[in-house]
Amino acid sequence: MEKRKVILADSHQNMLEGIRGLLEIMFDTVVMVADENSMFEAIENIKPDLVVVDLSLSVSGESNIVIKIKSRYPDLKLIVLSVHDESVIAKEMISSGASGFVLKRSAAFDLIPAIEKIMQGQTYISPSVKSHS
Repeated sequence: MEKRKVILADSHQNMLEGIRGLLEIMFDTVVMVADENSMFEAIENIKPDLVVVDLSLSVSGESNIVIKIKSRYPDLKLIVLSVHDESVIAKEMISSGASGFVLKRSAAFDLIPAIEKIMQGQTYISPSVKSHS
């Protein structure tokens, strides 16, 4: 797979460090940011191929970070990281425009397969997301 640029946006420093190692395997450039404003600045400056964003990153009134990103950058591929394992949340993120939904607790196993699928134009939801249907 061709190496590319990715932004990792999460306010939890330990999460950033853990995921960074995984992303460095697949991308030439890994930019880590810890807040929403820095994320939008980085998107504008480095034009990433992918953004991996924490569901709880949004600090403004808009609770759905995916809608905020997709309204500005409709073609940008996004993976949402979350501690929430309810399928309704995963489905909401995908329907809002995210390409993938990965649980933080299983990111070590799910993130690379998620990236591979998403870069091929598919969607990905962590297998351990609970189905309540």
